[in-house]
Amino acid sequence: MKVAVLGPNGTFSYELAESVYDAEIVTCPTIKSVFALVESGECRGLVPVENSEAGGVGETLDNLMKSKCRITAEYYMPVRHHLAAVERREKYSAIYAHLQSHEQCSEFIENQEVPVIHTSSNARSAEIAAGEPGAAAITSRSATRIFDLIIIKEDVQNSTANTTRFIEISKETPETPGPHKCSIIIDPRKDRPGLLFDILSEFAKRRINLSRIESRPSKRGMGSYVFFIDFNVSPGFEATLKDLERIADIKMLGCYRRTEYEKRQD
Repeated sequence: MKVAVLGPNGTFSYELAESVYDAEIVTCPTIKSVFALVESGECRGLVPVENSEAGGVGETLDNLMKSKCRITAEYYMPVRHHLAAVERREKYSAIYAHLQSHEQCSEFIENQEVPVIHTSSNARSAEIAAGEPGAAAITSRSATRIFDLIIIKEDVQNSTANTTRFIEISKETPETPGPHKCSIIIDPRKDRPGLLFDILSEFAKRRINLSRIESRPSKRGMGSYVFFIDFNVSPGFEATLKDLERIADIKMLGCYRRTEYEKRQD
């Protein structure tokens, strides 16, 4: 089995995949390319979907909308970020950081008063900083080892409880015994008064708990949105989905189990 992740080696995605899979890990330059590889049927994928500090990962959500990939598992990973560079300096010319990492470390970064340059991954930030002595990177400890950087300051994330939720995606839809959660996309197609109330009422009347709801632009124009909803599996959820189909278009993303993951000490 192969598992595709956002690369290069040194990303949190790579670290998580290395810990939970006994499989060949394939690195991809973007989250979009992870989805493309999974859709080709070559492998499964592991991608970040939301963070406790920065919220939803837009690239993952957009690809869940467009692709035929299904969610087959989820993992919650504590995340620590560090400022690293080739050498210690009083001030750096620039800080390289992934957009999500920038948001997760915004309080520290804003105090540095230096330009921030966004990259495709935490490992890529470290890779660039390794070739630019005057610059620093916000990155993982594993990436500092790979690219031979010095950790200038540990734990620069805004919150000590910083956690990223990852989802496993697959082209197939395997049967999952005793799933804990289901994920769907609701596309109302047309706005009207009371629409969101009607959608939420379908869950409320059967006492189904929603663990997450997030709106995302439908890409059809300003003011048009779809809703990503995660809900706990409860008796009657199948009937709820049938009732919702009378209100809006429903895309089932999958029902799956949460796999506990204990992050290794870094």
